[in-house]
This record gives sequence, structure tokens and C-alpha cells, in this order.
Amino acid sequence: MEVADQRLPTTSFEDLALPLFDQLYNFARWLTQDTSEAEDLVQETYAKALRGFSSFQAGTNFRAWMYRILKNSFLSSRTALKTTVAFDEEDLENVPAGKAATPEAVVIEQSNREVVQRALEELPVHFREILLLCEVEEMSYQEISEALSIPVGTVMSRLFRARRALRSLLQKILQGGRHGV
Repeated sequence: MEVADQRLPTTSFEDLALPLFDQLYNFARWLTQDTSEAEDLVQETYAKALRGFSSFQAGTNFRAWMYRILKNSFLSSRTALKTTVAFDEEDLENVPAGKAATPEAVVIEQSNREVVQRALEELPVHFREILLLCEVEEMSYQEISEALSIPVGTVMSRLFRARRALRSLLQKILQGGRHGV
């Protein structure tokens, strides 16, 4: 009599977690605005995830699970949610300029980034994080739902409200002329 095939998962924690390191670090940098704090947050996330890996349910979204741990670690490290999201300066340096980019175009592009950054800083954290996960990390609504532990419908409505709030803030900044170059 043959025993049913009861294979143990062949995917290790390292196989699943290491490819996510850069993404998690970038998300942590956006949340903390501090390199050292982001490094600590990612380290704490990996330590918690490794300790809890036995409770991870195979077949579920590991990426969303890791983001949820990072987000919860970040929130629990804050007594007040007064953090802001900043563009990673290294990312800005690596954005290729067009072949025919003029100095004026480069200045305008940088100015636009600063305006968007300023508007993002004014958004509440729950709007910033959902915009970041959707637009920067390119997560699906389902992945965001799992990462933030909210229903997919809430993801869609919060994303809609976040985009509308960002658009409104950008209009105010641009109309108010506060984006000086």
C-alpha cells in the first residue's frame, strides 16, 4: 500500500523573501523618509517574518504578507502618524532623461517631482500608502487588499479618494504658485 504524496514545501523562506528585499526597502524609505530607519524597519520585518514563517499559509500571497508585516511594524513604531513620504533621491538620479533633454526640460521635470512630493507629503498616511502600493509597487487591488488587511472594495474607493485628493492638492499648489523653481 502506497502512502499518499505529502511533500513538504520545497520553497524556503529565503527563496521567497530575498527577491522582495529591494521593494520592501523602497517602501520603507517612502514611509520613514530616513535611510537608517528604513534599514531597521526592513530588518525588523524580515526577523518577524522569519519567526512567523511557520504560520504562513502556502498558496497565499507571500508578497502581500511581507508588506503587511512591514506596514504593521511601521505603524507600531509610531506614537503619532506624522511621517511623510519622500522620493528616494537615488531613484531620481537614475531616471533617464530623454535623448534631447534640454537643461530647461530637466529643471521643469525636477520641479514637477518636487511639486508632486510636496503634495504627497500633505496626504494622510492611508492615502499615501495606497498610492505607493498601486502606482509605484504596481500591486494589484487584491495584493493591496491582502497587504493592508482591507476589502478590495475599500482599496478601490480609497485609491479613488487618494487620487482625487492628490489632484486637488496639486491644483492648489500649482495655482498658488508655491512651486517656485
